[in-house]
Amino acid sequence: MDRLTTFAGARVRPLSLLGQWEALGRPLRMLGKVPALIALLLALAALGYSAVSTQHFDQVKQARAADLAKKRAAGRQGDLALYQRINARVAGGENYYTVATDEQRRNHYPTRPFVTVRTPTMALSAAVLGMRGWHWLGLILLAGTAGAWLSKLWDRTLALEKAAVFGLVIAAGWHATLPLIGLKHDIVAGLLLSLAFALHRPDRWWPSWIAVALALAVRELAFPFVLVWAMVTLVDRRWGEFRAVLALIVLFVVGYTLHAWAVQAAQLPNDPMSPGWTERLGLPLVWGSLADVTPMRPWPAWLTGPLALLPLLGWLGLGGRTGLFGVLYYGGMTVAIAIFARANTFYWVMVMLPAYFVGLALAPRALADLALAVLGRPARQRWGLVGQRLSEV
Repeated sequence: MDRLTTFAGARVRPLSLLGQWEALGRPLRMLGKVPALIALLLALAALGYSAVSTQHFDQVKQARAADLAKKRAAGRQGDLALYQRINARVAGGENYYTVATDEQRRNHYPTRPFVTVRTPTMALSAAVLGMRGWHWLGLILLAGTAGAWLSKLWDRTLALEKAAVFGLVIAAGWHATLPLIGLKHDIVAGLLLSLAFALHRPDRWWPSWIAVALALAVRELAFPFVLVWAMVTLVDRRWGEFRAVLALIVLFVVGYTLHAWAVQAAQLPNDPMSPGWTERLGLPLVWGSLADVTPMRPWPAWLTGPLALLPLLGWLGLGGRTGLFGVLYYGGMTVAIAIFARANTFYWVMVMLPAYFVGLALAPRALADLALAVLGRPARQRWGLVGQRLSEV
């Protein structure tokens, strides 16, 4: 009988493509000598490129600082001050869309296209929770996310890796400890997505569904996560979960369409237009930004570039559905930000945090697996039966 099958009572059902991938265990360890050598050399070349190219991120930061100084001279006080004024007026009973477009217009922020105006979720929640309530919620989200990742990878990591996973989630998510976390949409969305990723199990996906729905309500940049999730569930033939994800997509499209109509109704003909998202600043922007928003900020670029790239290798080396999802989502977001982000929208990378850096805790094992594969050490095959526990999604 073919080993790539599962038993289900008297029936024999072939594994899905993702099931076959998961059955491989740690995929880098399964490579032959020549493919492993090529992969190792490519990884080292990419790390070298990141070390050199990220040093040019300083030029991007200087351009961003000059643009910020120009805007401050024109009267713009900054994003946090803008959101504080919007929240205060909404808490006072004014209509969110009237307030948001008015404040952005007064402070020389674009209101066109409609995506330049945030959804009302954070402002409405701030009217209920206040900044103190959001501060506590941010701490709870960060602690819960770190604990959830520790639980998810507990059976698949060594003691040192466990400590690194927990510590890196806390370090990469340190913004959640700030008193003004309730004004930071991208950070909140990133925390919710990181929690959703950690909570997901094949037989218990609804907590993740709720967390992702909340992330979408906060920031539309959470949508790529949903697209990857839909693709994975479709390929894996998990039809009930796939229908639930499709329902989430429909809800988002309807909700965001209503948001667009509300913004357009509040716009004026002479409202400022966004300069667009076509700067194509490349991968150094992503790696430099990841360092800039984490405790790595004061470190030299030749070090932070590779440290910002290594998590992708760690996700690939983890294997299983979890590792594959990490590679697809974080790799896709890396490319999208490299193409579309401007110098002053570097904060988009926060949607990937803090879970992205879980991959950094797994990077040493990935490099070790490649080295062992190059040396030709034998690897164990892993084949799964229903009831056996393989790696979790």
